[in-house]
Amino acid sequence: MKELSRRAKRMERHHKRKNQPALNLVSLMDIFTILVFFLLVSSSNVQQLHTSKEISLPTSISAAVPKETLVITITARDVLVQGRRVIATSEVIASDDPMIASLVDELNFEAGKSHFSTVEKKVRNVTIIGDKKIPYEVLSKILSSCREAGYTRISFAAVQKSRPKSEG
Repeated sequence: MKELSRRAKRMERHHKRKNQPALNLVSLMDIFTILVFFLLVSSSNVQQLHTSKEISLPTSISAAVPKETLVITITARDVLVQGRRVIATSEVIASDDPMIASLVDELNFEAGKSHFSTVEKKVRNVTIIGDKKIPYEVLSKILSSCREAGYTRISFAAVQKSRPKSEG
């Protein structure tokens, strides 16, 4: 048998590298498709309310799932509507007014932005996320402001606690 020259050996190595099987993308695409569908289905069932680390929510045993609504967040420092600062909590406490004018204005602005049908505009929903240590006078002023702006269905965010097992 004849010995191959250096050039022939190099060409043979080059052709062997070129003939390696290609990556099969069909299986990879199937996996990613299943993953995308799983994420879409699992994310649509649960509404996740965004809370900051400053807020310690009270606990509740209610099993009702909240609808997606306008969110008012009350921290120790600020009152926020949909994540935008409206007024400082200290200003709310210092005020003698039973309502918060800037909050009423912001709620009316948000109501005007909504793209709901006329039936849904009559019933306005709001979710209040507040620290469990928020003074009642702040909460009372926020509730009065919501009522003034036409938000009549008010929900409070709480950490869901499991129901105690009944003995029987």
